[in-house]
Amino acid sequence: MRNSALLIAFHFPPQSESSGIQRTLSFSKNLGEFEWTPIVVSANPLAYERKNASQLASVPADLVVSRPFALDAKRHLGLYGRYPEIVALPDRWISWCLFAVPAGLALIRRHRPAVIWSTFPIATAHLIGLVLQRLTGLPWIADFRDPMLQSDFPKSKLQRKTYAWIERKAILQCDKATFTTQGALNAYKSRFPAALHHKFFVIENGYDEQAFEQAFEQAFEQASRAGLPVAGTPGAPCAQTRITLLHSGVLYAEGRDPTMFLKAICALKKQGRINAETFRVILRAPSEIPYFTELVKTCEVDDLVFIEPPLPYLDALREMLSADGLLVFQGSPFNTQIPAKIYEYFRARKPILALLDPLGETAGALRAAGFPDMAQMTSIDAILPVLDGFIQKIRAGTAHAATDELVAASSRSHRARQLARLFDQAAGLAGSGE
Repeated sequence: MRNSALLIAFHFPPQSESSGIQRTLSFSKNLGEFEWTPIVVSANPLAYERKNASQLASVPADLVVSRPFALDAKRHLGLYGRYPEIVALPDRWISWCLFAVPAGLALIRRHRPAVIWSTFPIATAHLIGLVLQRLTGLPWIADFRDPMLQSDFPKSKLQRKTYAWIERKAILQCDKATFTTQGALNAYKSRFPAALHHKFFVIENGYDEQAFEQAFEQAFEQASRAGLPVAGTPGAPCAQTRITLLHSGVLYAEGRDPTMFLKAICALKKQGRINAETFRVILRAPSEIPYFTELVKTCEVDDLVFIEPPLPYLDALREMLSADGLLVFQGSPFNTQIPAKIYEYFRARKPILALLDPLGETAGALRAAGFPDMAQMTSIDAILPVLDGFIQKIRAGTAHAATDELVAASSRSHRARQLARLFDQAAGLAGSGE
């Protein structure tokens, strides 16, 4: 018997600023395989600072999606980007709650879902889930993904207090709480009583197989029209004169700072180990493009490193498939997190060079997956030999790529199966055990 689930997610197409849209989008596409029909409450696109209409093509045609009114306090209630903090608690989209709760209740009356699911990192989503759970008594799964409260986030004392209240209420009231890493789950175990630990589960991020198939088909068509071979297979020597390394996604001045990596590139260039004809790096969609463009110039590698704007999702996947190697930046502030793109990197079956804290969750995941090429992100001396060796391994075709088993276990379809089991358990359905 098929049941329905109400999914509450701010990040959903056509929003394009966060990779978080892929988590909810994939669940909405894959839950049907496991006897659950999703119904989505998202936000009116007016609330999104950055939009990409092409993402709407990925939304299933038969999916029920409600987009209640919401404002962004920064853009709609502020003046020159400044706004009273009181209108942005717990976040800039608190107005969404006023309209999402009635919309959610209308959907619950019409479709009678068996469970409610809400997802962070927009705290208002959990506030909506909390209110709907209290009003209806339905089982509630709170998807925290990463810890809501971290050592340096939120910075505002009032916002931290509001976050802490929502977090505590959510943990106490929800039937299940899910996290994307074991480190995040352990952080909550250390902060909440043991009597609540039975609620905690890990559902990692993953990749969308359908999207990769589409991206590969498009790459094949483009290559055929141009009379070029499709991107090389794992383990094959690099046939291109110039090796291309790609980082796809946001960088920060702290936590994902590429400065030491850029200085290592400069050192290899001065040693004559690389040049513009044999090597390049693409930093795709790093967010603060002017800042990183200037940083590349300061490090004297603007002939080798290119800062590029965001691409539509399928185009970004095609770029991963065409690169010779893929880059990860994940410093100590993110030690309990694993970037979602890691799983897309696995599916792209490309070598991975990781600049990170070796003690973090991302380093552990890469080691377990057999990827050896990693170095402390903040040390040029650590990066230099690893980067040089990584380039040589790519050229020789000996760099490690993901195994078939790893790729299969990293799919979002597999994650949807895990979520469906939690829905079964929360709704008290038979046969819900692992």
